[in-house]
Amino acid sequence: MYRFLLTPRWLAAAALTVVASVVMVMLGNWQLHRYQERTAINDRIDAADAVDAVALTSVLTAPTAAGTPGAAPGKALAWTKVTLTGRYDPANEIQARGRTVGSKVGFEILTPLLLADGTAVLVDRGWVPAPPGGALAAPEVPPAPTGQVTVVGQIHLSESRPAPVDRRDGRLDTRRISLPRLATELPFPVYGAYVLLTEQTPAADPAFVPIPIPHEDSWQNGGYAVQWWVFAGMVFVLYGWQARREALEPVSGARPTRKADRPRDRVEAADQRKAARDRAGGAPRDRVEEADRRAAEAAASRSATVTADRPESD
Repeated sequence: MYRFLLTPRWLAAAALTVVASVVMVMLGNWQLHRYQERTAINDRIDAADAVDAVALTSVLTAPTAAGTPGAAPGKALAWTKVTLTGRYDPANEIQARGRTVGSKVGFEILTPLLLADGTAVLVDRGWVPAPPGGALAAPEVPPAPTGQVTVVGQIHLSESRPAPVDRRDGRLDTRRISLPRLATELPFPVYGAYVLLTEQTPAADPAFVPIPIPHEDSWQNGGYAVQWWVFAGMVFVLYGWQARREALEPVSGARPTRKADRPRDRVEAADQRKAARDRAGGAPRDRVEEADRRAAEAAASRSATVTADRPESD
């Protein structure tokens, strides 16, 4: 009944089904990996307030030369709670413009914190609103505290797609916080990640708005994973359904009359019935010829009757 599955056409269909299913399973596994990765990031964000901060130098590789940043940490270190102590360098402060917090556009202010070994870490001290003069006007920024400062914050990875860096209002001005690009403007070695400030001693100025840390949408990746796995099973169901349908088709070669095969009007239907009768009778017939034949037979019958009733002559 299913011997047709060994034909080249069905063998090719089976191979295509297997390949499609494997690809979909792999896509589902990749989405599962992204779900696990994003869930781990969310867990680190949620646990940041409950865990003790670790020394930044214990988790990040120290930079070695000015003009190039230190090694970028992996995603597994993103949002790790760290602490560091040093002195702010306001002469090389950075303003990142066009940054949105709570649907308002303003600036993020990053100030290098010089450590005892001569290296520096960029500390994002917070967000300030854009002035009435517009996004390019100089913002009002509280000055960085002088003397030794202890900072507690979370590691933020360098942003991609570097943007131009200019000098404006006594600060470095940029659109993107890209450490490889900013390091070329600074006179000291810079770590390959920056820190979002959450606590500071002495206390940070309340004019700064803390930078919110958004959670990753991990459940979206989890949903995609399930969808790909369902699709992987559905291709086998479709293959089995097609095979079953073909197995149940009549083997005589006859096929049911489709709607497209039906006559379009009564004249065509009559012609088809006539053709069927002609094939059954063995000889083609025409309606006009048939009427002429019946008329001739009737005339012949009347003639014979008249002849039979006429008296014979002597």
